[in-house]
Order: sequence, then C-alpha cells, then structure tokens
Amino acid sequence: MKELHTSGVLRNYTCFCDHPNPTPKIQSVVTRPTCMHHFKGCMFQPMKTMAAPFRSLVEDYPRYLKSFELFLERSSEHQCMQDFIHNTLPDILTSIGGGRPILNVMGVGSGAGEIDLDMLAQLHLKHPHVKVNNEVVEPSNDMLHKYKVRVLTTPDLDHINFAWNKMTASEFEKHWQEKSTGKKMDFIHMIQMLYYVKDPQATVSFFRSLLNKDGKLMIILVSGESGWGKLFTTFKEQLCNTELSQCVTTGDIKTFFDSEGIPYRNYELLSQMDITECFTEGDPVGELLLDFLTEVIEFSKNAPEDLKKGVLDLLRHPDCSKEVDGRIIFNNNLGVLVVEP
Repeated sequence: MKELHTSGVLRNYTCFCDHPNPTPKIQSVVTRPTCMHHFKGCMFQPMKTMAAPFRSLVEDYPRYLKSFELFLERSSEHQCMQDFIHNTLPDILTSIGGGRPILNVMGVGSGAGEIDLDMLAQLHLKHPHVKVNNEVVEPSNDMLHKYKVRVLTTPDLDHINFAWNKMTASEFEKHWQEKSTGKKMDFIHMIQMLYYVKDPQATVSFFRSLLNKDGKLMIILVSGESGWGKLFTTFKEQLCNTELSQCVTTGDIKTFFDSEGIPYRNYELLSQMDITECFTEGDPVGELLLDFLTEVIEFSKNAPEDLKKGVLDLLRHPDCSKEVDGRIIFNNNLGVLVVEP
C-alpha cells in the first residue's frame, strides 16, 4: 500500500497487490501468544489472540488518503526522495544506454507520476539528445488518469513516448512474457511497491531480467534500520498480511541479493516523522497516524489493549523514535538499492 512517491511509498497509496480486487480484504490475526520484541530488556507482555481480524486501511480509501496526506505533512519523505533524485541519481544514470539513440525506461507502481517525471527530467539532463520510451505500470485508473493529466500539463516532454499499462506487477509479468518481444530496459524503478506483491524476490528477479547489459534497476523501500523495520520485526504476525509482503524492508532484499551473490549499491535516505499526537488518547491526528503506521483501520479502537500498548511503547522506544523539544520524532528512513543485470 505504500507508494509514497507515494506509490505506497508508497508509500500515492496505490494497492499494488496480486489480488483480483484492487482493494482486497486483508486479514491479520495474532497467531502466537509470545512477545516477538527483538531488543534486550523487552518491555512487552505476551500478546493475546484477537477475537476478530483487523481491517486493512486500504479498505477505506478516504481514510487512507486522509492519513497519507497527514503522513506527507508530518514527514520529510518526499523531500529526501527528491534530494536523492537530484543529487545522486544523475550519477547512476550516466552509464546507461551505451550511446544508443533511444532509452527504454519502466516505472513499476508509478502512481500519479510526480516522481517519475522528476526522474525523467534528470535522465534528460544526462542524456539530452536521446528519445525515451517510458513504460508505466500502474493498476489504479485514478492514478493513471492523474499521471496522464500531469504529462499533458508538463512542458518539454516531446522526447518521451509513454506506454500505459493498467495492471499489477504480476499481470504485467504475464503480459510481457506472452508478448515475447525480447525488449530490454535501460532503467527500471520500483518505488515503495514491493509491499504489495506476493513474492518480492521473484518480482525483483523478473524485472531485473529485463535489463540491458548496462541497465539499472532501482528499488526504494523503508530501511530495515528504520522505525518501520523495528515495528515490522516486532509485530509482523499481528499487523502484517501473510498473503502479501506488507512488512518487507530493504534489509530483506539485501539478504536475498547476498544469498544469490548479486552485487548492489545501497543508499540510506534520512527521513523522519512527527508522531507526538499518537500518545494522546483520542487525539484525531494521533489516531490517523496510528492507522497509517499499522495500516489498520481505527487501530486505537480495534486493537486489544496489550497490542495497542505494545505498539505505542515500541514507537516511543529509542529504537524507533527520539524526543526533540518535547516532540516524538519517528525514524522514517528509506533505503535505495541499485542493481545491474
């Protein structure tokens, strides 16, 4: 759900899963009455099994959108992405293309296109005389419409040909294999979308297989060292949908790359989010932020007391947050992984 360029990032929240319904019902149930906390001096008590499953935030799009907009207001996520795109990505893009007159680019989970067009602008600065074929993979009609409107209202895009693919990652994989074109990509980006595929490793492997010999695949997710990573590790069984990969971080993808001997470049993007209101009972801002953090509709009302206390205690713990001038600042760091064929 996190398309925050976000496609998610995630995080424009586009539900990027393989379920035939674009907003599937996601069930998360406490299955083991043990504390899964990972650091010493654990303050958490064993969790009780819930009487009923949680409803995922993606089932209530207006509430999701409201919480996502609040997240953007309270966090520095988009700013840290833009800094990376403007200051680091250009050097990554320098070596692609091999002098060819046309570059093939693909965005997987592109959302409304804001981040895509920013990256395409940087690509044009590095390769000003080439044409670009840009494949857009996005399952949401609403997001595709916004992307197309953005293209129509953005100047100096005559060198880009846009191909629109309204489909999920798995649908696109099947579509691509059926076409059997043999077409290769020079740059593929997957920003905040691996949370909503069934098998992130297989998804990454497929799109990596589409790269030209000098191509680059860029993945952006929450960092395994962020507060999100600690939250996912601690409460995976209670909060994360087992049919998707809702709790995946760059740490998981790096482990996969290491196990396969795949070299990669790793970048950490520093980001933070003010979650102070989460600790005031009944505060409407805090309740929306808790929904966003847990991806559960009305978490503070629906979670068992011991789970709610465990989540709040962890969010306030130094492993996840720091206190600055009386405010609780959550570690929202992102990770960027860049791999070649």
